[in-house]
Amino acid sequence: MSNDYWPPDWQRGILDLCVLQLLSEGPTYGYDLAARLTDAGLGEVKGGTLYPLLKRFEKAEEVDIEWRPGESGPGRKFYQLNARGRERLVELTEAWTRFTSVIGGIVVPATESERS
Repeated sequence: MSNDYWPPDWQRGILDLCVLQLLSEGPTYGYDLAARLTDAGLGEVKGGTLYPLLKRFEKAEEVDIEWRPGESGPGRKFYQLNARGRERLVELTEAWTRFTSVIGGIVVPATESERS
């Protein structure tokens, strides 16, 4: 398995937290989020996964929406984290920290001698 591949369930499992974190950095739109996730090393996040997630954030009132005109094309829907979304980000970050601590105690990297 190459270093840039993650099992799809892992990607889906952590996507909420990653997108909320990116949204905490300021307003942005879906294509930019997907590109930033890819650049960060999460792998390609397809629109069929990302846009339903953004819709769930919208329905849960965790983001504010603003339509902005496009410079050379159609307008874009910008998403911005609001107070409720920031609370969810804090909750998920705390849960993720606890979870990775537990997993780190179970899954220990194999040493070179164990790999042979």
